[in-house]
Order: sequence, then structure tokens, then C-alpha cells
Amino acid sequence: MSGELELFERPEAEEMYMIAGWRQWADAGGVSSALPQYLVDTLGARKIGHIKPDGFYIFQTPVSQFFFRPRFKFQDGYRVEAEGPRNDVYYWSNGKTGLVIFLGDEPQLNIEKYAAAFFEIAQALKVKRVAATGGVYAIVPHEKERAFTCSYSHPHLKAELSEYAVSFSNYEGGVSIGSYMNDPAEKLGIEYFSMYAFVPVYDFSQMNQRAQNISVEEDHRAWLDVMRRIDHMFKLGLDLSDLSQKASELTETVNAQIDELSKQLSDAPVKEYIAKITAGFEERPFTALGDVWKDALGDLFNE
Repeated sequence: MSGELELFERPEAEEMYMIAGWRQWADAGGVSSALPQYLVDTLGARKIGHIKPDGFYIFQTPVSQFFFRPRFKFQDGYRVEAEGPRNDVYYWSNGKTGLVIFLGDEPQLNIEKYAAAFFEIAQALKVKRVAATGGVYAIVPHEKERAFTCSYSHPHLKAELSEYAVSFSNYEGGVSIGSYMNDPAEKLGIEYFSMYAFVPVYDFSQMNQRAQNISVEEDHRAWLDVMRRIDHMFKLGLDLSDLSQKASELTETVNAQIDELSKQLSDAPVKEYIAKITAGFEERPFTALGDVWKDALGDLFNE
């Protein structure tokens, strides 16, 4: 094992999968960072290792001296809290399938070495496939199922992923950690894909300079929609009722914000703006019926 990775435990399961997220730029709606932490908390996943932070992070720059620095809390001169970059590995099992949950800080240096340490987790624990989650803000309706763009490490994954109501990225330019990992994954022969949710943000500035935009900080609807896909693919059998409830509450909260803004800006077409976005949006709901129909057809032919 390399010096960057430390595993305290190496659990085994009939099939092992991995969900990965980072505190990174492409983290709209907390889909990349808050969702993995939610899974750790609700599943009671235990920590089994971490990637050491040495050599992957900048302490400061001349332009931003405090943004990169570790956060400390002192009481009477004594350090009682210390918070720096973390890259933690957690584990949960349903008895048959094992789920590795990785939550880290996007590295700023030595990306190749960091990627090697990350995929060493997958190799050491015999992970069959890695799913990375992320989010980007977009002008999309908050009441509809989220749209997803997807990238993958191996061409053969496209046919299977196309069954999960996603579009495939044609982006060209600088990438965040979740997209970067496609390259080393292919070189190492590891199945890896990333799903980025489009998280709602509404820009009202053109209507009225006093109007504040509405954005979703923790997009439980996106969390639910991505986990429905991953749960089905990995056959985890997760109870997603809590996320479903949170998604419904989110819709009500945003509706209330829109109503309040519409009252404050009575002369601005706030609700017409929302209605236009909704009307122009093509919803692609994911329905997990593929395996059901395959099993039914198999039974029919067997009979």
C-alpha cells in the first residue's frame, strides 16, 4: 500500500461498490459533498481509512491568504479544534453488497498521485464500480425531476448508463476532480462514472435590481434522483423515504420563496418567469423497471 492511503479495515462482500464525492467547485446543491455525508450519517457507515493530506493542498497564496488555510479554534490559548483537508473512507453493507463511501477535499497539487491513492482504495477493497456525484447550477424548474449529465471511463458503460435517463457530456475545457478521474480510471481498468445534477437557480436581477436570486443550497430532490439511480444500479435496497420527504419539503420551501418574492415585486413577472422555465423544460424521469421486465420476460420464456 502506498504511503498516501491508510486503511484500518478491509471488509469483504459478495459485490463491492463505491460512491465518491468531494468538497469541490462542482458541488451545487451539496450533491458532491453533503449527499455522501448524509449517507454516512443515515446508514451509520463506519470510517475504515483515509488519504493523508500531505502534498495535496496549498496553505496560502498571495492573493487569498486565508481561503486555503486550516481552521483552528482556540480557548485560553489552547487549540481545541483543528479542521483541515480530509479524505475519508467509510463502509456500509446490506449483508450481501458492500458500499464504500468516499468524501474528500478536491486536491490542489499532485493530482496524479492523489488519483492513484483514490483508486488504490477501489483496488484494495475489490470495488466493482465507482460512482461520483456532483452538481452544477442551472436555470431549471425546481418542481421537476433533476436532469443529469454523465461521463464515464470505458466506452462499454455508455449503453448501460443510457438506461438511467441521463445525457452525456460534450463539455470541453477545465474539469473538476469528479470528471478528471475518468482518465486514470480507464488506465487502471476500473469502471467509473460521474453524474452531475442540474440544480435550480433563478436569476431575477433583470426584472429588478433589488431582487435576490433563489438558489437551492442543499438540493434534496437531486440527492433523491441520483440515489434512485445508484441504488438501482448497485442493488443496495436503500430506504429513500426520508429523502423523498425532504424533496417534497424543498419544493414547498421554494414555492413559498417565490410567492414571497412575487408579493415584494408586485410589478415584476416573477411567476411568469418560473412558468416559462417549466414549460421549456423536458423532464426525463427515471423509472426502475428494466430488471422487472427482464425478469418477467425470462419467467415467461422459461414457462
